[in-house]
Amino acid sequence: MARKDHEPSMFAKVTAADTAVVFIDPQNDVLSEKGANWGAVGASVTENRTVENMERIFKAAKATGYLVFISPHYFYPTDDNWAFNDPLEADEFDTHTFARRGPLTLEGFASSGADWLDRFKPYIEDGKTIVTSPHKVFGPQTNDLVLQLRKRRIARIILGGMLANMCVESHLRELLEQGFEIAVVKDATAGPRHPVWGDGYQSAMINYRFLAHAVLSTDEVIAAMS
Repeated sequence: MARKDHEPSMFAKVTAADTAVVFIDPQNDVLSEKGANWGAVGASVTENRTVENMERIFKAAKATGYLVFISPHYFYPTDDNWAFNDPLEADEFDTHTFARRGPLTLEGFASSGADWLDRFKPYIEDGKTIVTSPHKVFGPQTNDLVLQLRKRRIARIILGGMLANMCVESHLRELLEQGFEIAVVKDATAGPRHPVWGDGYQSAMINYRFLAHAVLSTDEVIAAMS
């Protein structure tokens, strides 16, 4: 089963009518130097120029009329009562990653770890970007992303965000099962590095090549959108 590193031809004729950008967790705790997880992800974010490339895609999408969807990750105080967690969830609760004070209040949200990166706010808060309900583990099975995409007849997805081997890969797998055609933007994501578990970004790149319809650079994505 031969497979090229990436296949831009599959997304060479995308149009705003059936294709959307989906960004996972564009939030301070995983993209800001002040975020709770910068120690684990900072090197990968910096090397990939993840923030800069996500912003380039935001700009291109807004300029060419592509819809943008955000699938955020939030935890509320009541989630502290979960009876069990996987290793990453346990770490997220320990560091208060993506923590909010409740689903019906924005008290303390501004500039918190759960808030958007400041440089993304003009794009996300323009009244046109679709922010879904939060996913609670890693994939979109626990939020309304698929419904929001279907209601707009989106068939193709340009996928990026954080973390490469966790939430982004989980979204990729579920959206594939739901019948979407997906291009992952390899330099608009990043992953954690762990001294024992390994490099999450490199792990994700292997799986993306087996699973996604295309694995593209930001340059290739912007060229296809123009």
